[in-house]
Amino acid sequence: MTKRHIPYVACSTAVLGALLGAAPASADPQVHVVHPGESIQKAVDAARSGDTVLVQAGTYHESVEVTTSGITLRGVGPDTVLQPAADKAGSTEKAGKSCAGQGNGICVVGAKNQPVRGVTVADLTVTGFSKIGVVAVGADGLTVRAVTADKNGQWGIAEERSTRSVYRQDIARSNGDAGLFLANTITAEQGAADTGGTVLEQNRLEDNRIGITVRRLRNLTVKQNYITGNCAGVFVVGDENKPKTGALTVSHNLIERNNKYCAATARLPFLQGSGIILTGAEDTVVTHNVVGANSGASPLSGGIVLFKSFVGATSERNRISGNRLGGNGPADLVNQEAAKSSNVFQRNVCGASKPAGLC
Repeated sequence: MTKRHIPYVACSTAVLGALLGAAPASADPQVHVVHPGESIQKAVDAARSGDTVLVQAGTYHESVEVTTSGITLRGVGPDTVLQPAADKAGSTEKAGKSCAGQGNGICVVGAKNQPVRGVTVADLTVTGFSKIGVVAVGADGLTVRAVTADKNGQWGIAEERSTRSVYRQDIARSNGDAGLFLANTITAEQGAADTGGTVLEQNRLEDNRIGITVRRLRNLTVKQNYITGNCAGVFVVGDENKPKTGALTVSHNLIERNNKYCAATARLPFLQGSGIILTGAEDTVVTHNVVGANSGASPLSGGIVLFKSFVGATSERNRISGNRLGGNGPADLVNQEAAKSSNVFQRNVCGASKPAGLC
């Protein structure tokens, strides 16, 4: 380098340093702290990708809609509570298409053909909403962790049209339908969608109509969950649409005493005493689960049940292996498919099966 280049380099370095030094502080992740009496939604609206909205302990009467990618909405534990807001007339929710207007607590919503990505909802309680505690529509890479969803009218935690989600260490109890409900789409008849590897693990599902419902989805794992006191434990649902529900794994779950009674609906008979149900599913692995003391007189009752769907869709090439079952009624293993179907039962430890010979 010649002497005449030195002033140019020094000048360039100074300019670069000035530019770097002038970078706004907002370029760094921010923590937006919300205290009781303040608006969570206002903090969420102000947050940018990478920011955290930290909600302090207290009861917040509002619904919250998240549409910004990359933000974290986090409480400080179960004592951070979201409940429906009451209007002046005393009703808890206003009509409309907003999150609150639809009767939901927390909504994570992507735009059409543009999913909201990398959102985390964690460490809080969502209770008392007429529809869904936490719902995601059009999300990718969502994490819902250590969330308690209880006493909501329909589902505790739900998603549709979403991929690569993680639901971990959540509690869903006393909800009107499923504690955890995952579907391709709720309103349309379509073939099963690939979730890209969604995981439901280490959750507690208790006193719901169904613990976990997986409907018209593929490439998903349900593992290490504790499921008790529901009418049915795990429900893997398919139908005549293509591709079928399947290519998923249900493993290492403890599913016991799901003996609550739930009346029949337009789509299903009454439910009681069902551990794991597969209907209209294919290529699903059900393995290393402990399934006990689930007993009832419903057509869907039993420990692990393969049930031919009401629209005639068969279950094919499913493998039920290495499970431990006992005290389920009418049997530990129930196969309602044709005797020569491609489903496989092997190395299960159990006492009784329908038909005989599956244990």
